[in-house]
Amino acid sequence: MISDHRGQPLGTGRAAVNGTSLHYRTGGFGPALVLLHGVPKTSYHWRHLIPKLTDRYTVVAPDLRGLGDSARPADGYDSATMSDDIAALMAHLGHETYAVVGEDWGAVVGYQLAARHRDHVRALVFAEALLPGFGFEDHTALTRENVSSGMHLWHLGFYFQPDVPEMLIAGHERELISYMIKNERSHPDTATPDAIEEYVRCYSMPGGIRAMLAVYRAMLVDAEQNREAARKKLDIPVLALGGSAFIGERNEEMARHVAHDVTGQVFTAGHDLAEEVPDEMAAAVLPFLAGHL
Repeated sequence: MISDHRGQPLGTGRAAVNGTSLHYRTGGFGPALVLLHGVPKTSYHWRHLIPKLTDRYTVVAPDLRGLGDSARPADGYDSATMSDDIAALMAHLGHETYAVVGEDWGAVVGYQLAARHRDHVRALVFAEALLPGFGFEDHTALTRENVSSGMHLWHLGFYFQPDVPEMLIAGHERELISYMIKNERSHPDTATPDAIEEYVRCYSMPGGIRAMLAVYRAMLVDAEQNREAARKKLDIPVLALGGSAFIGERNEEMARHVAHDVTGQVFTAGHDLAEEVPDEMAAAVLPFLAGHL
């Protein structure tokens, strides 16, 4: 259960949008704010941050297409389509304008949301993400630099192979998810048993791993979409947040490829800021949003 600032459970729902069905959580008061999780996580990732936001903002935390308790269609896992899912969801919920907070793949989707729906997105928080088309692919190579910096993203090449990853991961979802989440954190104990259980539950459901892999397998399409969108940089303010032990300052470099007005901050943390350092993340996000919503 995820609670708001009063300790009350968030509302939950499903919406048929953009040819799929999205599960979402929502609560709070004030201007709208949508939170987009990464992989292999779900909207449960935001459970510590949400109570720090709901006294000022109406928070919407969806499960991305194919992930969490959302539907798992056969296609549509490129970031542009997934961003259109979110735009349709926010319109369905009656939110004309809103800010976006995205992390990991959710930040890539969040960038496309801001680029494709410029009249609706007022500000973007871009956390711990590399953008396909602007250097993400470079970290898949086995090089001394990538290995020494901890940024050899070995799993991307593995995930790209058809059928074999599904075969090898089946029955071992818990081992893979636990390893990926804990290995990417400075504070592995913040991967609490309840979170691991929730992520394993969702990714172990029929189609769960297939959908996760489909997000990665769309990376080359994403790269083309990002380079095309970046021909017109974002004019909205962007707050780029990195973890020192993972993407760190490179996170701000990514954002500067696609936006004019970028402010960066790096925390002493790993990849999953909202679970590792939620207080510090809130202390950065709240004043940023206050100036632009």
